[in-house]
Amino acid sequence: MTIPLVVALDGTAPADRELLGGKAFSVNGMRALGLPVPPAFAITTPVCGQFHARGGQLPDEVWAQVQTAMAQLERDTGRTFGAGPNPLLVSVRSGAAQSMPGMMDTVLNLGLTPAVVGELAAATGDRAWAQDTWSRFCSGYGEIVLADPDAAPPADPYDQLREAIAAVFGSWTNERVAAYRRRHKLGDGGGTAVTVQAMVFGNRDDDSGTGVLFSRDPATGVPELFGEWLTRAQGEDVVSGERTPETLAQFQAHSPQLYVELERIAGILEAELRDLVDIEFTVESGRLYMLQCRRGKRSGRAAARIAVDLVNAGTISQAEALEHISVDHAKALATDGSVTSGAEVLATGTGASPGVATGVVYTDTDEACAAAAEGVGVVLVRPSTSPVDVPAMFESLAVVTEVGGATSHAALVCREIGVPCVVGCGAGLTRRLAGQTVTVDGATGTIFAGEVAAMDNAPDQYLQQLLSYLDNVGVRDHPLVEYVLRPTVTEGAS
Repeated sequence: MTIPLVVALDGTAPADRELLGGKAFSVNGMRALGLPVPPAFAITTPVCGQFHARGGQLPDEVWAQVQTAMAQLERDTGRTFGAGPNPLLVSVRSGAAQSMPGMMDTVLNLGLTPAVVGELAAATGDRAWAQDTWSRFCSGYGEIVLADPDAAPPADPYDQLREAIAAVFGSWTNERVAAYRRRHKLGDGGGTAVTVQAMVFGNRDDDSGTGVLFSRDPATGVPELFGEWLTRAQGEDVVSGERTPETLAQFQAHSPQLYVELERIAGILEAELRDLVDIEFTVESGRLYMLQCRRGKRSGRAAARIAVDLVNAGTISQAEALEHISVDHAKALATDGSVTSGAEVLATGTGASPGVATGVVYTDTDEACAAAAEGVGVVLVRPSTSPVDVPAMFESLAVVTEVGGATSHAALVCREIGVPCVVGCGAGLTRRLAGQTVTVDGATGTIFAGEVAAMDNAPDQYLQQLLSYLDNVGVRDHPLVEYVLRPTVTEGAS
């Protein structure tokens, strides 16, 4: 059987996550459900291996198929790539079979040149927006593709596209991907796919914006929509953590009808995936678009409640519920606690990942990694975190940021690995806390001076019910046995 190299994500692509990668798989699945998704195509994961085997060159056969797929995108959108009067711009996104939020590269607004900026301004009557989009493109392309924020993109949009595809494939071998895969024992993997998708513009006007939505609270598991939103913004503005977003409640007040539609779509996607879902969405001039859907990263506490709630709803079996609990979830559940003392409060923010940890504040990622290697308990405090910081986050006991929200990449990564995280604590925090010993309570969003003891929380009803599944299903080899049950038995016998 011939393995497809480039496939249209029109809802009929092969339902193979290993082939399409997670992002393209979700785009294709959402289009099959009839949801509002911009048209797209994917360069499949086997091409990643071919690219690296050729020394970082895209095979000519693949490039020819990419050009054919771009022609179809033009027909689907009624726009022209690299020319007016209605220019087509695209995003170029990574997507491995296993979700690795923010680890690889993404290029937005691709296809712009000074001439196309003029065409975009003429077509919309909004030169300020066209210039903002051009500025975003130049900055992102320079930093990600050219490794020089001041370097100019190529004058030919197709040269831009080929270089951006190469940059995304190239990011498969970067250190943050390697660190993430080591941390989660994912092995070498089959590479990343590349998704090329027609752009929709959250920075278009006051009725535009971008957001991230979870079908349940990923920190607690409470069954209500949880998310964040930024007006006049694009997707990276929220997930990068470089801006502190608004709450989903503010989005509801801003766009009540769209909020109802989001609720409906979240219900559809949770039923389809039979799990907590993480959705990236954009609104362009009052019109809603879905960009991605995946199983959401969640804390240990949330993992227990969500698994039990899904069993009680008849959505999954008890055996499946146990499969939803990772080693990191079990470790977090075993050490779940909170600070109740009246110790001095140094800062407060949004609790993005529960748990309590004490350590010395480091504000430089290289210094943090070096200190951790010497056995120092590190609390990483940054103005914001980017994927570049991930290796240091894996070595830290807690992570704190000045800006950013609970749906940023930093928060997602910390929840997944059970590291306490507090975000959005305000400017100047890194300077004030550098070198101090602090205690971070990721549930309440509080940073205390010095070492403060945490009170262990008694197992709640969800953990107790989850533990009962072990006997019901006859499971004896599970992280909950190793990290929750055995220590409790040992302590009780002493």
